[in-house]
Order: sequence, then C-alpha cells, then structure tokens
Amino acid sequence: MGIEIPRQARADAVASIERYFQEHLEQKIGNIAAGALLGFFLEEIAPLVYNQAVADVQERMLQRVEELDIELHEDAFQYWSRRERERRGRP
Repeated sequence: MGIEIPRQARADAVASIERYFQEHLEQKIGNIAAGALLGFFLEEIAPLVYNQAVADVQERMLQRVEELDIELHEDAFQYWSRRERERRGRP
C-alpha cells in the first residue's frame, strides 16, 4: 500500500521543498524535480514514519483497553449491602 497525500497537500509539500532548497541550499529546484524528490521521500521514508505512527496508536489503544476494567468495573451483589446502608441512613 503506497502512501498517498491529497492533491493540495502535495502541492504545498512541493512548494515547501522548493523554498527549502532556495533558503537553505541557495539552489533553485524546479517544480518537477521537487515533485520527484517528494515522491522518493513518500516511497522510501514515509513508510517508516507511518509504521511508527501505527505502532504508537496501537500502544495507546492497548493501554486504554487495559484500563477499561478499572473505569467500567461494577461490583456484583451490591443490592443487600446498599439496602443496609440506606436503612442506616447512609447513601
């Protein structure tokens, strides 16, 4: 599965690459060359970032799932103890 970005994001990324070359390398890179460089980064490096993001999300979701029993736990067989507390005037 290749990593695709929306058309406007791609145009913004190409413009950013062109600006980076101009300001940091003092070189002019054309639109086509910047687009090709972006394509290379998306194919070669983006999967590394993507996979790390997926791993981070998986870890966070597992933490949340492990907390469900704490957050949603309900004690069973509480009817009689609750009734007894109510008789004593305690909520």
